[in-house]
Amino acid sequence: MSTTSRAPRRKVPFTTRLSRLGPPILLISPSVILIGIFVYVLIGANIRQSMTDAHTIAKSTGAKPTKFVGLDNYVELLGDADFQHSLINLLQYTVLFLAGTLLIGFLWAWLLDKPIKGEPIFRSTFLFPMAVSFVASGVVWRWLLNSAQGENASGLNRLFQMVGLGFLQNSWTSNTSFGILAIAIPAIWQLAGYVMALFLAGFRGVSDDLREAARVDGASEWQIYKSVIFPQLTPIALSAVVIIGHMSLKSFDLIMSITDQRTYSTKVPAIDMFNFMTDGDYANSAAVGTILLVIIAILVVPYLIHDSKKRAQ
Repeated sequence: MSTTSRAPRRKVPFTTRLSRLGPPILLISPSVILIGIFVYVLIGANIRQSMTDAHTIAKSTGAKPTKFVGLDNYVELLGDADFQHSLINLLQYTVLFLAGTLLIGFLWAWLLDKPIKGEPIFRSTFLFPMAVSFVASGVVWRWLLNSAQGENASGLNRLFQMVGLGFLQNSWTSNTSFGILAIAIPAIWQLAGYVMALFLAGFRGVSDDLREAARVDGASEWQIYKSVIFPQLTPIALSAVVIIGHMSLKSFDLIMSITDQRTYSTKVPAIDMFNFMTDGDYANSAAVGTILLVIIAILVVPYLIHDSKKRAQ
């Protein structure tokens, strides 16, 4: 019985391997360096600043030097009633923003998935608000959500008055109970078309062969959507949740365009961060930024882990 001996594996010198990696490393090194400096280094600097007592700009004019205080700023912020109000506003805004964009975007995509006359016109009309900046749309919605009522009514309140629905008039963003929910209306209007485009791409990505096979098996149109198409839209829905969710968590320009930065009813952590900065309270401003980073990471990181595991399979 003859045995064949396997030739020993040739060891590649380290210098040779390094020379092969040279061009790829040189290609990506500028991006890696820039991201490392302007993202991770600045995140570290922000966290470090949030753990100091830099609560006033007067330190440069002879005040005591800043010192390390650990997590004291975070404890103070999370225990402050005003900041808790901002977090509650952010939660309410995010939930309504997500629910509204997902529901309306999905329904629009579902309708456009069926052959209808003038589909390109409808598709362009639904997508148009996304092309408008939050600041520009905020200026218009500031007038539409004007809180004036009665003879001085304008915007939506005036419209309700003209059509005989005066009982629907309210103070909108000035209402301390649901002022932040009024801000979600223009946000939904602006991004529902984007979610529609995501879902419509998902609908169009389903193979016609699957639809025909289901019809041959006797499935109705509703059963085709329920058992064949909708399950394949789960990754699209998850992506939309992550994208819209992180956009709502860092909302700033739309709120600032509609209301004043000191408006209590529409205050969110991003507004608090800006207010702390303008007041010279750099430590609390950095702490709010870090809290927002952690909240966004809690939303995004699980999605990235799930996506990487799915790609590895």
